Amino acid sequence: MTKSFLFKNAKFVTTAVSFAKCPILKDARGNFLPEIAVAGRSNVGKSSLLNDLFKAKGLVKTSATPGKTQCLNFFTLNDQLTFVDLPGYGFARVPPEVRKKWGPMIQTYLENREPLQLILFLFDIRRIPNEEDQEFMEWIARSEKAAILILTKADKVTRNELAANTKKILESFACENLHFLHYSVAKPMGRDLLIKMIKDVFS
Repeated sequence: MTKSFLFKNAKFVTTAVSFAKCPILKDARGNFLPEIAVAGRSNVGKSSLLNDLFKAKGLVKTSATPGKTQCLNFFTLNDQLTFVDLPGYGFARVPPEVRKKWGPMIQTYLENREPLQLILFLFDIRRIPNEEDQEFMEWIARSEKAAILILTKADKVTRNELAANTKKILESFACENLHFLHYSVAKPMGRDLLIKMIKDVFS
């Protein structure tokens, strides 16, 4: 792959209710489209970040109710990349029987999806990772895929808090050579850097 990805012409492809239902997306030559998973807690702002990244307002549905995304939602970008919006974990207001299915589905996807090459792990800059967050990071580490930690809602903290919170989060995850950046849709902040980092992964 080269760095010629164009971050435009985003399209919704399909929703998969299980790993077995994930689509096979290929280019004109029959090669898998490189796939990027977008993961994080149910209130971290995944939908807002994707709409900002795609510059396609409203393409990825946002909701005031955490946990609305209960499936794997697939999007293509300029028919070059696939983005997969994963179900958020955490305090999602959904039935317990639904939540029980999410963990195995997400873990199976992260560890077995062949086209998956990069995981974007979104984390609220105002929080400190708990056991659930650390477990999710362990899943990412076991997947042996490239990963970028995106610290969202950076506009909600002061400059000093940004630095202090970042240090605590990185120490809590205790991952060596973890690539990260700060992101804010409202400010705005981070979009150009994230695009560069994504392109670097596929260069």
